[in-house]
Amino acid sequence: MGCTMHYYILKRIILMIPTLFGVMAITFMVTQFVPGGPVEKLIAEMEGLGQGGEVGSGSSTMYRAASGLGAERVEQLKQLYGFDKPPLQRFFSMIKRYLAFDFGSSYYYQKTVMELVISKLPVSMSLGLWSFVIVYGVCIPLGIAKAVRHGSTFDVFSSTIILVGYAIPGFVLGIALLVLFGGGSFWNIFPLRGIVSDNWSELSLIHKILDYLWHMVLPIVSSAVGSLAVMTMLTKNSFLEEIGKQYVLTARAKGLEEGKVLYKHVFRNAIIPIITGFPGYFLAAFFTGSLLIETIFSLDGMGLLAYEAVLNRDYPIVLGTLYFFTILGLVARLLSDLSYVMVDPRIGFEKLE
Repeated sequence: MGCTMHYYILKRIILMIPTLFGVMAITFMVTQFVPGGPVEKLIAEMEGLGQGGEVGSGSSTMYRAASGLGAERVEQLKQLYGFDKPPLQRFFSMIKRYLAFDFGSSYYYQKTVMELVISKLPVSMSLGLWSFVIVYGVCIPLGIAKAVRHGSTFDVFSSTIILVGYAIPGFVLGIALLVLFGGGSFWNIFPLRGIVSDNWSELSLIHKILDYLWHMVLPIVSSAVGSLAVMTMLTKNSFLEEIGKQYVLTARAKGLEEGKVLYKHVFRNAIIPIITGFPGYFLAAFFTGSLLIETIFSLDGMGLLAYEAVLNRDYPIVLGTLYFFTILGLVARLLSDLSYVMVDPRIGFEKLE
């Protein structure tokens, strides 16, 4: 099995290379050849300011706009953003740097892409961590309880509640929670914005933790509620399918206690589809952001960074983060496949190919 596993992992890693290359090539073509790139955007801003206007585009205030820009000035702007070279040369130069995880610098923030990502990750990771814990911590026991009590009043009532939560978009729920509990027309219980209070650095350790958790309640609830229904129903259906199989009937016929049948026999088989999705959900929850949730609660995370990068045509951020998260996605898919074999030895690597 060891040689087969190593061969499978090596094969998947080799297949990741053209996949990653293809994703980056397509995205590069789209970003480089659509109108309204960073050079055009800066020229439009400079010309729009009129004579003597100074440009504050975030990356440079070194140019002053007159009634128009000459060819020499346009070439200077192209050199500033690296557009003076042929597209193919720029693409392969970018890939060479990306192999060393050198994503360059933002056009507008005067920071490297890696510095920006590292500064934004704590917010997105906070949302992801707690959403992940809540979803798995609530959905697995709730799904098991619903499967055991299938068709009961509890099952129908809980299904109604979670499906209503699933039907409400996260940003709508976020706005409703702010109105209800954020000092709107009703109760002023939770803060409106930010991940910590302004005086957070002055607080003691225990008060820092409480302040952080206090700020995260509404964003986490808004972010997690939509995922509860999917995971709960997946867990319930998986357990229902196993409960109806012959080996469960045989175990019951032998006089085994219902608890032993459920947790010794059913659980280890029914949990396989939930556990195998664990790596992908884990990485997605930790390293991606929700634009609408972050905007509503004024959280400066990855979702907001990605949106602003696309809006400002900040290609180093767009391409750099895409490269990084594509690698994470491919690795998560590989880990999900490996977890099938780890959780259920009956599935060999030959069946995954």
